[in-house]
Amino acid sequence: MNEANDLYEHKHSADRFRDELAEIHLSLTDEQVKKFMLTYEMLVETNKVMNLTAITDFDDVITKHFIDSLSLVRIKKIGDELVNRKDLKVIDMGTGAGFPGIPLAIAFPNVKFVLVDALLKRVKYLTALIEKINLTNVTVLQKRAEDIGRDPMHREQYDIAVSRAVANLSPLCEYCLPLVKVNGDFIAYKSNKAEEEIATSRRAIATLGGKIAGTETFLMNNPSDNEKIERTLIDIKKVKKISAAYPRKAGTPTKKPL
Repeated sequence: MNEANDLYEHKHSADRFRDELAEIHLSLTDEQVKKFMLTYEMLVETNKVMNLTAITDFDDVITKHFIDSLSLVRIKKIGDELVNRKDLKVIDMGTGAGFPGIPLAIAFPNVKFVLVDALLKRVKYLTALIEKINLTNVTVLQKRAEDIGRDPMHREQYDIAVSRAVANLSPLCEYCLPLVKVNGDFIAYKSNKAEEEIATSRRAIATLGGKIAGTETFLMNNPSDNEKIERTLIDIKKVKKISAAYPRKAGTPTKKPL
């Protein structure tokens, strides 16, 4: 399939991507843009035989997967760390088709990323994608969130954890905060009702050693219509160590949220 390469060669498509990047104050090299186009190509091809995403239109993927993933830089402190630190370690929990981890890894080759998913077929897809686009700063692991959170190799080893998973904020905190170093951050990507989720998760956040450091709410373009998409990034600072009781055994954080 040459569709993605054709799109890359098509000036309008490349320019549109760069225009959206400019809105979040990011500039990429031609080689980085090409990696995004190849990612689009492989995502669409693989999606024909594996359910990776319901979003396959080029413009939609650009906005709703690529730009949305990169919107992490809207949190200035996090954006500065991604740009300036050479020792930064980021973990993407429940990465699915590789979002936000893959776009972030392309944009910030100086940062080390670990992408975690429970499904082997998705891990195989991501491993093949990483090889195809020659990403050397990414590791992909097949792990359950509850298991990796108890693993000494990963527990409290990351400066930043991110997740675009659809789970409620309370179980997401139980999955992600154990992986973050004290004074590190867990960033949850959320759509609407973010304030509601924060309100119902305050006990869980405190129990898990976290504190709301801030939120960043913004509107994204929706290529499918003229409506805007509301998104919120929730920044939870890890302020103290977590009890060894967390995360609880598989399934419990979702069935019995804190």
